[in-house]
Amino acid sequence: MATKIRLARHGHKDYAYYHIVVADSRSPRDGKIIERLGSYNPNTNPATVDLNFERALYWVNVGAQPTDTARNLLSGEGVLLMKHLQGGVKKGAFSEAEAQKRFDAWKAQKDAKFGKIGREEADKKAKAAKDLLAQEVETNKAKAAALAKKRAEAAEALAAAAVEAAKEAAEATQEATEAAAE
Repeated sequence: MATKIRLARHGHKDYAYYHIVVADSRSPRDGKIIERLGSYNPNTNPATVDLNFERALYWVNVGAQPTDTARNLLSGEGVLLMKHLQGGVKKGAFSEAEAQKRFDAWKAQKDAKFGKIGREEADKKAKAAKDLLAQEVETNKAKAAALAKKRAEAAEALAAAAVEAAKEAAEATQEATEAAAE
């Protein structure tokens, strides 16, 4: 049976994520699978790959052929590099410890590179959030000043109306007093 390591689509319209699976090459894309190796979510920044490294390495070693996209994902996670290093160990070119040392060096270099990118993205998001907050504070200050001005004008108008009403009441009282005196 010819086996393939490929992606099976999941999710919904405009938000697809994929399971990395081992399946018979004749089965449909989302059909029967032999084993699920992990998942791939291209919607995050950077894209998230969750992979069972040991099982993926096992399937590559027994001859499962990855599709082009699956090959890129496995290569990015280091599965194909480890297969290559294990081939060197079998040929006697270097020891198992040397192979592991080379793989760890590659992994550290990769993590440093993508860690820097992740930190830059986080810094960018933090700066954008800080700028948005500062803009919102300024907008709130302007709204508060306008509201205070409007309330002051309303209070002045109310005070003026009260003074006017008091004047009218005083005049009415004076007129009533004069009318009573006559």
